[in-house]
Amino acid sequence: MPRDTLTREQIVGTAIQLLDEEGLDGLNMRSLGKRLDAAPTAMYWHVQNKDNLVRLAADEVWAEITLPDLDTMGWRTAAEAMAIGMYEMMNRHPWLVQAQASYLLYGDNKSRHDDHALAVYDNAGFAPAEADRAAATVFMFVLGNAVGAAANISLRRRLSAKGADPDAQLTEALDSATEVARRFPRLRARIESAAGTGYNESPDSSYAFGLNALFDGLQRYTTAE
Repeated sequence: MPRDTLTREQIVGTAIQLLDEEGLDGLNMRSLGKRLDAAPTAMYWHVQNKDNLVRLAADEVWAEITLPDLDTMGWRTAAEAMAIGMYEMMNRHPWLVQAQASYLLYGDNKSRHDDHALAVYDNAGFAPAEADRAAATVFMFVLGNAVGAAANISLRRRLSAKGADPDAQLTEALDSATEVARRFPRLRARIESAAGTGYNESPDSSYAFGLNALFDGLQRYTTAE
């Protein structure tokens, strides 16, 4: 496909698909051009380089988060909805977590999201500095929890590339980790508990618990309901 028939939107959309399937390491202009039936040089004409392409792709996925109507819901409901939307988006696009640490990411969609997050806390009566800290704290909590899923996908890709069976390798590692944990009394008690009190608990369950505790703490900075 000649460069004058390509659009930036096509390139960015295809890049996101490639990133979702193969991660940051799988994104290059040659692979992208193959999917678009275009010469790699045509990509550069529209997106300059890989760094800029990752930035554009990252900003595009931020648009997937629904921004709540602040006139129809309380601040905490709105803040929780945005945090959940962010977490779900990062789990759909696990490469974004890695990109946060290795690329300069910015754009209209990310800024629109951040501005709306600040509006949530401003409307709730947070002082400006406290609103900034609240938004940053929630972002770091969500990002930190998304790391686990991203790391698991990256690990599975690495094991598969080496010709290993990821499920078998992970099961073996988990069994070994459990045996090590049995040497310590509190971990052993949780492993052996008939009620299954949470050792190796679902990350989603831990995320929900932590998010609720986080907003309980933030509640003290506002007089709004």
